[in-house]
Amino acid sequence: MKKKISTIPFNGTPEQEKKLRAAIADANGDKSRLMAVMQEAQAIYGYLPYEVQCIIAEGLDVPVEKVYGVATFYAQFALSPKGKYNISVCLGTACYVKGSDKILEKVCETLGIGSDECTPDGKFSISPCRCIGACGLAPVMTINEDVYGRLTPDMVPGILAKYE
Repeated sequence: MKKKISTIPFNGTPEQEKKLRAAIADANGDKSRLMAVMQEAQAIYGYLPYEVQCIIAEGLDVPVEKVYGVATFYAQFALSPKGKYNISVCLGTACYVKGSDKILEKVCETLGIGSDECTPDGKFSISPCRCIGACGLAPVMTINEDVYGRLTPDMVPGILAKYE
């Protein structure tokens, strides 16, 4: 599943940038610490926007393409911010054969965004996942810590309305 780059404008603060530059300085120019710095950056910003990737690349003297490559290879990194309510639709085998792809489509349609995107108001984000371990409730989606199972597409708008 390809990660999408955020369309939401970056609005990092000077305090966040100061923390990021301190994390880069702690790496002492050691390029092998790239992932550690990226993890710290994600902890600071919540995701790795292009602007942050550029600061990391410059600070560790690595090409920005390398930073982007690591960010897109490892599932732990996000290129888009997470919303106040992060929706995760399980696409594991049990859920998929019971129609979770249609659930994901309905969530995207209802919110007007795609997978791995965040609504412009920062309220909702969608993150498909592989298995959440609730196969007996397939198809399943979570909204933060809330679990919804045995879903049909027509149930989605009502569930999302609870979070408006």
